[in-house]
Amino acid sequence: MKRLRTTVALSADLLQAVDSLVQEGEVDCRNGFLEEAVRNQLAAWRRAAIDAEFSEMASDSAYQTEAVRVAEDAPARQARLPVV
Repeated sequence: MKRLRTTVALSADLLQAVDSLVQEGEVDCRNGFLEEAVRNQLAAWRRAAIDAEFSEMASDSAYQTEAVRVAEDAPARQARLPVV
């Protein structure tokens, strides 16, 4: 993937913590650490958004009614599937 150069300003304590990890060999470099940290944070935000959607579904009576109907119809639909 193409990388683009950017500038990031960090507080001194955060930069020192990252530099310590680099010096101790825990991470290869600042860039790699920051890229992984951003990737992890984006994934966490995506998971939180999905969790929020599921939370809304739990209190949506129309969705709950449809989910029960689908669950009740599942055995009949499975019986019509061809056996492979």
